[in-house]
Amino acid sequence: MRPRWIKTALLSLAFAAYVFGAPILLIWLSGGWRWVEGWIFYGTFTLLFGISIVWMLTRDPGLLAERMRWPRRGEESRADMAILLGIKVDAIAWLVLPALDRRFGWTPRLSLWIVACGGLLLAAGCFFMFRAISDNTFLAQVVRIQSDRGQHVVSTGVYGFVRHPMYLGASLMFVGGALLAGSAAGLVAGAVMTCLVVVRIFGEERVLLQGLEGYTAYREKVRYRLIPGIW
Repeated sequence: MRPRWIKTALLSLAFAAYVFGAPILLIWLSGGWRWVEGWIFYGTFTLLFGISIVWMLTRDPGLLAERMRWPRRGEESRADMAILLGIKVDAIAWLVLPALDRRFGWTPRLSLWIVACGGLLLAAGCFFMFRAISDNTFLAQVVRIQSDRGQHVVSTGVYGFVRHPMYLGASLMFVGGALLAGSAAGLVAGAVMTCLVVVRIFGEERVLLQGLEGYTAYREKVRYRLIPGIW
């Protein structure tokens, strides 16, 4: 059998090849290679993915293995798996719809200032997502208590800002990316994913409160789940 790190590296390379090839395919779907906003949108998404993979491979291979871990029966709830599947399916729509919207003109073009705001939101989303990865070695893809990895509460870095900085970054990216691409259709897909993220937070916090020592105190210290001062 291959060592675990080799399997992880091979899977990482396969994912990287897929993601790095996706921007070219999506720009082709848009019907024009001069779509500057599209190149920025898909390029930023690809760059974030690539940097995150390289960082985990070199600095935290345990986190990479955890994030690529397949769900195991009995460890994760069916409801959470359904939400996660919904997010993944909708993420494909979020990536594809702006390209098709650009090609076929399904929705009116957005103004330049809205597109610029989308770029800022996308950049902020990338920041929070990468910092969540670098600050929390227990940032699993599936909701579970990682007793096998000695999981404990992380309250430093962006986790001192909100309790779910990864979801904050993802939500900013969902909205900002669609606005940058100038696609109202993509914005709808992004809004749906944000709603799924909000629903997932409730179930995730229930698991953490029941099984992770110190999470109750952390919740009292960092009051807001997703949006500082609001929720």
